[in-house]
Amino acid sequence: MPTWFAYTMVVLLLITSVLLTLLILLHRGKGGGLSSMFGGGVSSSLAGSSVAERNLDRYTVLVGVVWFASIVGIGLWLKLQMAAGAS
Repeated sequence: MPTWFAYTMVVLLLITSVLLTLLILLHRGKGGGLSSMFGGGVSSSLAGSSVAERNLDRYTVLVGVVWFASIVGIGLWLKLQMAAGAS
C-alpha cells in the first residue's frame, strides 16, 4: 500500500479522536457520580431534547466506527509493510 494511505489514516485518526472526545463530553450524565458534583445533575426540560440526544448518540457511534476503522486500517498497513520488508 502507498505511503499516502498511512498519512490519510493517521490524519483521520487524529480528527476522529478529537471529535469523539468532544461528542462524549457533550453527553448528559445518566447517574450521580462526578457529573452531578460539577453541575451536571441539574435537569432542564427543553422541547425536543430527546431528538437532540438521539442524534448526538448517532453521531457518536458513527465517529466511533470511523475511529475504529482507521485504527484497523493503520494496523493492516503496518502488517503489510512488515511483510513486504521481510521478503
